[in-house]
Amino acid sequence: MAIVALAGRRIDEANSAFAQFPLANVGIVRQRIEAELRRLRARILVSSAACGADLLALDVGGELGLVRRVILPFAAARFRATSVTDRPGEWGPLFDRVVAQLRVVGAVTVLDADPDGAGMYAAVNSRILDEAQSASATTAEEAVAVLVWEGESRGEGDLTEAFGREAQLRRVPVTHVLTLP
Repeated sequence: MAIVALAGRRIDEANSAFAQFPLANVGIVRQRIEAELRRLRARILVSSAACGADLLALDVGGELGLVRRVILPFAAARFRATSVTDRPGEWGPLFDRVVAQLRVVGAVTVLDADPDGAGMYAAVNSRILDEAQSASATTAEEAVAVLVWEGESRGEGDLTEAFGREAQLRRVPVTHVLTLP
């Protein structure tokens, strides 16, 4: 059994010059996430809730009966507007459903970060790893970091790459789910 800390790409913007996670790939990426969670025998999933990798994993995790935890940098309404519904696809209703389900069981953590402050998303990534490692320490199950991305760094400021590096520094095994064929 594993405790999964997950981070990854959001859906590409409508006119994105570079494909990292095209909306057309949602179905296959969802299948890949499910396969990886099953392979890891995941029991707990910790992530944020942005459109793309996060929400797909949370939805799949719910279907698989996983314990799910969400970390948001600031209030859900603002996060929804800036990280969920600002990209192509119908992500708003899924976000609303997942957050409502997890609020009922006290599994949504809001960091109250300054929405305009630097480093707020990096703080979320660190907290995701903290939560997974804490759960791992109390259950004796392995914490594993799952990166859902195309496998290529976007350069400085790439939060998915930074999540993987931080996991490695913490000696948390890292696996990858690809967003491109």
